[in-house]
Amino acid sequence: MPIAVPLPQAYRLLNHGPTVLVSSAYGERRNVMAAAWNTVLDFDPPKFVVVIDKASYTRELVEASGALALQIPSRAQAALTHAVGSVSGRDEDKFATHQIATFPAEKIAAPLVEGCLAWLECKVIPEPHNQQQYDLFIVEAVAAWADPLVYSEGRWHFPPETPRSIHHVAGGAFFESGELFRAADEA
Repeated sequence: MPIAVPLPQAYRLLNHGPTVLVSSAYGERRNVMAAAWNTVLDFDPPKFVVVIDKASYTRELVEASGALALQIPSRAQAALTHAVGSVSGRDEDKFATHQIATFPAEKIAAPLVEGCLAWLECKVIPEPHNQQQYDLFIVEAVAAWADPLVYSEGRWHFPPETPRSIHHVAGGAFFESGELFRAADEA
């Protein structure tokens, strides 16, 4: 069962640079895509940026709804992440094709993908110039959740044999988050 992450700490869910799944919905339409180009922008309120191409179906739904969800998949979801990032939702219902289980978000219409390590429900902060010129969306988290197996007390922890986040490097290749260490331990 996901635990709520206080919004002033929500930036911690993305500050290690994972690839995310972006889900969106408008009316009866919904979609999910992968996005490696995302980052933290601000702390409180928590803001993030994500690149969503003009031609994508997700972009159409995000612009219509003004909201999206950012989710952090694990290594077990790498094939799914690559698959949903490789085909348009206009061509297929990715949820049906890949049998993606979801659960409802609390504050937005976009579905949340089961099995992820964390979920951020976000509203779009309209910045038409950035969106049109750079495909760059600024979003603010309105709710945040994490799997307590790997995130608690405001920190990620990846003990052995637990799922880890993934980081896309190109061509369907990923890195998995590594071992946590503290600089003080290295001194």
